[in-house]
Amino acid sequence: MAEHVHVRVRRGVAVTDDGALVERYACRCGESWTKTYQVEGPAPE
Repeated sequence: MAEHVHVRVRRGVAVTDDGALVERYACRCGESWTKTYQVEGPAPE
């Protein structure tokens, strides 16, 4: 059986209510990932 290599394709980017950046990725095999970046510092004006 061949070894599968996940190819992460970006499925979306969003900003949460508390200002964190969220990126969603998925592979065509059905596996998915979510990466969250917490923003430090004051909110923009």
